[in-house]
Amino acid sequence: MPLPPSEESSARIVGVLLAAGAGRRYGKPKVLVEGWLATALGALCDGGCTDVILVLGAAQVPAPPGVAVVVASDWDAGLSASVRAGLLGAEGMGADYAVLHVVDTPDVGAAVVRRVLQRALSSQAGLARAWFGARPGHPVVIARRHWPAVLEQLSGDQGAGAYLRGRPDVENVDCADLAGGEDVDTPR
Repeated sequence: MPLPPSEESSARIVGVLLAAGAGRRYGKPKVLVEGWLATALGALCDGGCTDVILVLGAAQVPAPPGVAVVVASDWDAGLSASVRAGLLGAEGMGADYAVLHVVDTPDVGAAVVRRVLQRALSSQAGLARAWFGARPGHPVVIARRHWPAVLEQLSGDQGAGAYLRGRPDVENVDCADLAGGEDVDTPR
């Protein structure tokens, strides 16, 4: 189900796919796992994002046409480096919202992105996060007005979670009926 035309046309929504890590526990960068990149990019594109940024670091891969690439040169500092590079890239594109997603949740599709995005667009705070049962996950939607505070709190292998945990106005969006949302850290 696409976003209502008024919401879709009035907000510039940039999907940010975080795919810079080395995947040490997995044995290789997860952006190299067959099918995962296409699945995650498809979720963002089909889920309502106006544009998509692919954040790379440990491995370089060609991006499909229409997908911007940002390299987190300090990717080995942890997830914070990827989120920082992605949000700065979204800022440079004039985005109103960033949809942060990770490459290693291959069962998360466009329906999850769309649901979380719609909740963020309809909320006062412009903040929403997917939940899978009792566990928070991705995607996370963050309105531009929050980016300076998110960037200030980024550190090491922590993404936007520290900022979101401190906000009582984050929309926690149950998506367990659509996906499991687990980060895949080891080959199966």
